[in-house]
Amino acid sequence: MHENDWDKLFTSFRGVLEAEGKRLPSVSLIAEENQDPFTVLVATLLSLRTKDEVTLKASRKLLALADTPQKMMLLPAETIEKTIYPVLYYKTKARNLIAISKQILALYDGKVPNSSEELLKLPGVGIKTANLTLNLGFGIDAICVDCHVHQIANRMGWVSTKNAEQTEIALQKVMPKRYWIPLNELLVLYGQNICTPIRPWCSKCPQRETCPKIGVKASR
Repeated sequence: MHENDWDKLFTSFRGVLEAEGKRLPSVSLIAEENQDPFTVLVATLLSLRTKDEVTLKASRKLLALADTPQKMMLLPAETIEKTIYPVLYYKTKARNLIAISKQILALYDGKVPNSSEELLKLPGVGIKTANLTLNLGFGIDAICVDCHVHQIANRMGWVSTKNAEQTEIALQKVMPKRYWIPLNELLVLYGQNICTPIRPWCSKCPQRETCPKIGVKASR
């Protein structure tokens, strides 16, 4: 697509979501509230495989207790578990948060590293968490691909890939860099409300006439 086509596409998606009264994803809200890389990292870890409303509530409760690595590593694992429950894999995530905090203090002078390579060395941190932390925590251009981004990019024919890692590389080649940061929060919201995994609301989508609807068996 031409760069102007991307402009129109993103503008049209935002317009539909605003008309529906939908808010930003939980991690984006936490980033706006705190403007700190560590809080973004914490919220992103909690968000993995967890519903957005659960992530937001758990993140706010935990960050009220510990919003720095120093405070986090002092909390007993049981306290973190109780605070973030019912986040999925809450016991594993509690252990990882303590281990991450210790590592940040020991290796990075208490500051979250600002490179993908270093972030991926932290316990429980994958490419999605690393890129979202770079995006929202540091304002560094990076494409964050989750299930919604992967699905929509393939459904609409922007890329033809089999997994999130391939999608990230493919999108870097076709998408203007200025959209790399807002891509995730926009498509997560769009995938939750309009371009849903099962029976998407094609009737509400401004791209319904041009979208190839790859893999869509039934729509609304």
